[in-house]
Amino acid sequence: IIDNKPGHLTAGVSIAITKGKAIFISDTTVNEMPTSEQLADITMQTAEFVKKFGEEPRVALLSFSNFGNPRNFEKAERIRETVRILEKRNADFEFDGEMSADVALNAELLKLYPFCKLQSPANTLIMPALHSANISSKLIQEVGGATLIGPIVIGLEKPVQITRMGSTVSEIINLAAFAALQAIDG
Repeated sequence: IIDNKPGHLTAGVSIAITKGKAIFISDTTVNEMPTSEQLADITMQTAEFVKKFGEEPRVALLSFSNFGNPRNFEKAERIRETVRILEKRNADFEFDGEMSADVALNAELLKLYPFCKLQSPANTLIMPALHSANISSKLIQEVGGATLIGPIVIGLEKPVQITRMGSTVSEIINLAAFAALQAIDG
């Protein structure tokens, strides 16, 4: 049995390499329908992971809606609550939500929301649930032509990685390298 690091929640981060940039997508593997508290934990851990790559995380908490429009949908409220939790925790990175993926990734659409705290398009996407995360990451790879690395499992005491059926040798080597780096990092 492998335990979580103290104060951490296990999550899976996939990295989509597309158009010369990396987009980090979390949680693509572990948590089926995380609570607002769990989403906040996932967001904090993912931002920490992104920083290890030398990137400054710009985090979008994704939903089908944008900043309360349409209103009165309880699933979007879970995302809004996550933003409030991150604000209370004084997260030291850019984040905002709830927002749709096109707004999060498109500078022109982002300008339609001048109150948004993201200064430029997101490089880190926090998905509301496992099904949306898994579907999105695989869609980006198959239709969008992105190179997808991962999911990279984070939040465990010891490094563990998961390979999907049909993984190429290159994908297996990438995940083994991540496991080795996590072992060194401790």
